[in-house]
Amino acid sequence: MIVSFCASTARAEEKTGADKKGAKKGSGEIAVIETSMGTMKVRFFPNKAPGHVENFKKLAKSGFYNGTAFHRVIPDFMIQGGDPNSKGDDRSVMGQGGPGYTIKAEFNDVHHKRGIVSMARSSDPDSAGSQFFICVADSEFLDGQYTAFGEVFEGMDVADKIVSSPRDENDNPLKKIEMKVRLAAK
Repeated sequence: MIVSFCASTARAEEKTGADKKGAKKGSGEIAVIETSMGTMKVRFFPNKAPGHVENFKKLAKSGFYNGTAFHRVIPDFMIQGGDPNSKGDDRSVMGQGGPGYTIKAEFNDVHHKRGIVSMARSSDPDSAGSQFFICVADSEFLDGQYTAFGEVFEGMDVADKIVSSPRDENDNPLKKIEMKVRLAAK
């Protein structure tokens, strides 16, 4: 699974378009993504992408993401992770795995600004499963083509460190950056 990309270097510090509208009042849970480079905290947009939020939470609660890596880092664009194939050392299969099922797209009006968390997919709009990406720069060319379901509200400096990691010709970090994902109260 890959995220199609075009170069984008805009870095406006505008609101995401989801504002607080996408977050349900009292939804009460955030995702905490822990890496060797630091921790990122994500608020969800259950009003914008309820199926994707529930899927991510289900995978996080089951421990699915623990030990997976950010297997794709592209400066001025995004970091991508959540592939169970990244638990191994075979770089040739990283980016191709998932949970064994796919979920229907929930394209919405959230703009892919810096900090937005969205689901990766293949060319089939309904092929998202477990892989997700975090925009490190405004990437509005993705709007309406990928399901945005959350936003990093703390720890974007960690995403910046991850995206700056030395990488190979396939944008895979040379040193594995594993994650542990858990849910926590706001």
